[in-house]
Amino acid sequence: MSVSIRRAHTGDVDFLVELFTNADVEPFLAAVRPKDRASVLTEIERSESDPEASGVFVIEVDGELAGTMHFERTNRRSRIASLGGLAIHPGFRGRRLADEAARLFQQHLIANLGFHRLQMEVYGFNERALAHAERAGFTREGTRRKAYWRNGEWVDGVLFGLVEEDL
Repeated sequence: MSVSIRRAHTGDVDFLVELFTNADVEPFLAAVRPKDRASVLTEIERSESDPEASGVFVIEVDGELAGTMHFERTNRRSRIASLGGLAIHPGFRGRRLADEAARLFQQHLIANLGFHRLQMEVYGFNERALAHAERAGFTREGTRRKAYWRNGEWVDGVLFGLVEEDL
């Protein structure tokens, strides 16, 4: 199994919309995550036009689309990027390919784009994502208690960070 990542292009829009609206994926994504075709296309175009400020990436397994993740530069001077949107198509789950893809993503963001710190926040109820973050080398840095209204209740946001020296 060969896992690779690449920047998304307009030809990936239909796959991404299907993934983001999948009943097994959508409840775990940020409530504000763009999920309709026009919004996803806008996000990809922004990623292509300013590749150091943001990026929508797809994960491929043996050349087949399997998932996605993205980043947003949140602090230029301190070289910080916020990561999010990690989603694996249900047909590809259980192979730990997200862990490999995350390491490729970390390497790309730090070595090629020059970020010093990568950070992300995970819903406290998302056990798979919490375990993935730690397997992928992130350090749990704290919890925002009952910070988000999601799926009919207040839920925690768990903060994770990874710095250049962690790789």
